[in-house]
Amino acid sequence: MAQQSLTFQGVKSVEQVNKITTALMMLDGVDSAEVGRHGADVEGRAKRESLINAIEKLKLGVKVS
Repeated sequence: MAQQSLTFQGVKSVEQVNKITTALMMLDGVDSAEVGRHGADVEGRAKRESLINAIEKLKLGVKVS
């Protein structure tokens, strides 16, 4: 199982954190996701591109790197 870290800019509320958490956990290959205002640690076999795309699709105005 691989762990990947993502960094966020622009997450302003708990609601956004919850939406990001849900989007990541819905992805095939994600086993767990620890999400906060400044980033996420994701465990599983999902590709980094898939993780970033899932967050960008939410259109929250969050920059992900």
